[in-house]
Amino acid sequence: MNLLHSKSISCRPTCHLKFLLLYSLAAGLCTACSKPPAPTPALPVTISNNTEAASVSNDPEPEKEVPEFAPAPEGKVLRHAVFFSFKEESSEEDVQRIVDAFRELPAKIEEIIDFAWGTNNSPEGLDDGFTHCFLLTFKDEAGRAAYLPHEAHKAFGDVLRGHNDKVFVVDYWGTPAVEPLEKELKHAVFFRFKEDAAPEDITKVEEAFAALPSKIDTIKDFEWGTNNSPEKHAAGFTHCFMVTFDSEAGRAAYLPHADHLAFVEILKPILDAPRVLDFWVQE
Repeated sequence: MNLLHSKSISCRPTCHLKFLLLYSLAAGLCTACSKPPAPTPALPVTISNNTEAASVSNDPEPEKEVPEFAPAPEGKVLRHAVFFSFKEESSEEDVQRIVDAFRELPAKIEEIIDFAWGTNNSPEGLDDGFTHCFLLTFKDEAGRAAYLPHEAHKAFGDVLRGHNDKVFVVDYWGTPAVEPLEKELKHAVFFRFKEDAAPEDITKVEEAFAALPSKIDTIKDFEWGTNNSPEKHAAGFTHCFMVTFDSEAGRAAYLPHADHLAFVEILKPILDAPRVLDFWVQE
């Protein structure tokens, strides 16, 4: 029987509407459009930090990249040469407190395998105002990478801050002394070459300087290298030559020596600027 066209229903509008409503519900139809109701969409699960919603993710956190460092060249150690000049208003006590704080670092940072410091006493007047010299040694670049962000090194920076006027840093691969001297006068020489200096001319300077220890017997130890510091405090200086004497008399014989003066003549045409600092090694 066609329920929708029954006379009993068509002659009674109110009953007719009630019947349609019941029929629609029974059939599981939407009373508004006679279609099955659309499924309710799932809401995304979010958390809130009171500023913006952040989606929850089950993805694992990406692993942090651990930098890899090549081993040190055979027979070499990494030198970290640091020089400071201080502000005029900094007192002797302020400066001594900074020196003491720096001297404490080897006991706090195991990657420092050797440490020396001293105050500049060069007679050449090429120090650019730097007065305090510190020479740290690491086994390799991994040691330096651990030292730079170390909490003890950062704490030293807090002691230094506000007092240092300028800082100069050059790192290079050096050679450990076979027999350390009882007293060591370090003669640290740095070169910045002209922009148009030819590579072969720079090589001639390197070879000529490296030949001096065999010509001047007051040179008791010698090492040199090119700057590889990541700190950007080298002021354009690329080469460091560390000459060691056992006395000021040895230095006095070296400076006017004929072979040293001949080396200077090779250097002059391509040199932009020298920087020289001397210091007696203290621990």
